[in-house]
Amino acid sequence: MTRLIAYLSLCITASMWAVPAIAVDMNVSGVVHVVDGDTIDVGRTRVRLFGIDAPEADQTCVGADAAVLPCGAWVTAQVRAIYQGEHANCVRVDTDRYGRTVARCDVAGNDIGQTLVARGLAFSYPRYSRDYIDLEASARRAAVGVHAYEILRPADYRATRRVGSKVNRGAGHQTVVSDCLLKGNINAMGARIFHAPGQRDYSRTKINPAKGERWFCTAAQARAAGWRAARR
Repeated sequence: MTRLIAYLSLCITASMWAVPAIAVDMNVSGVVHVVDGDTIDVGRTRVRLFGIDAPEADQTCVGADAAVLPCGAWVTAQVRAIYQGEHANCVRVDTDRYGRTVARCDVAGNDIGQTLVARGLAFSYPRYSRDYIDLEASARRAAVGVHAYEILRPADYRATRRVGSKVNRGAGHQTVVSDCLLKGNINAMGARIFHAPGQRDYSRTKINPAKGERWFCTAAQARAAGWRAARR
């Protein structure tokens, strides 16, 4: 009986000491190093910001003159200008499939996710959180940040990129699609028009190499080959 009591006492003591360790693990603090629009290193911990989705680093958008712009790289540069070297406090929410800590983070008491969505540097991510939906709607109405351009939601862009890396078989022909995302279409009148991610007809435009249609990596490449940019 004495041994049993001693054993139980040890178990209770161990569990009491374990609780603070779990609580500490929920929080991350440190100096910020910006990886991309929604991923930062806080000290030695890689953090995916919870509830937001920023344009991918290689994602483009389309201006009013149909010019294709590097909006993803621009967003990363803007986030870096705001937060690089700042001190952040983060509360862990989850761990994603890449092993990153998913967390809400603030700098000087201001929520980073809220700031990025309000400035049009990130989208809300309703698949995981509805916290920033109204804020995104306001940023969109004000046409701030990337909302001044035509741009796919990052999740849609990633889906397009995944499709773009596959070989799709159509009726009677094979369409080989590369990671270059500009669609060089030839319409019924024979006009050669290229469509960029974010434009109105991009998702429904299909590419058939048998007709001379092709994918391009850059707008300059498409124009040099005789294609013009779609107007919308």
